Amino acid sequence: MSKEISLATVKEHNKPKDLWIVIDNKVYNVTAFLKEASDRWRHPGGEETLMEVAGRDGTKEFNDVGHSSEAREILKKFFIGNLAAADIKKKSPVSCRQIGLAVGAVFVGITLVYLLRRGLAKN
Repeated sequence: MSKEISLATVKEHNKPKDLWIVIDNKVYNVTAFLKEASDRWRHPGGEETLMEVAGRDGTKEFNDVGHSSEAREILKKFFIGNLAAADIKKKSPVSCRQIGLAVGAVFVGITLVYLLRRGLAKN
């Protein structure tokens, strides 16, 4: 079983010489990824990219970039534990934004059907 690490602990590790991040509720110590001399382990986005998410959850940023499967494999080498259950954000099954988009789409669809039928009835 993996070690559980609190978000408060992760927040303490936010310096270039001691850098932890959270991706998908897993905690990674990526310090070596910054300072490794080998190009094989150096982060291609540079130090700034990792420092932007240092000591916090970088899941959104990680996923937004669209990392390759190779990048995900490299990340596994830096895994040190799971985020503590108390710090995992509970996801609602459906977000308010998704509900709003669905309601808007239904409204637009009904309006279009009404206008089309009305226009065909006049002809």
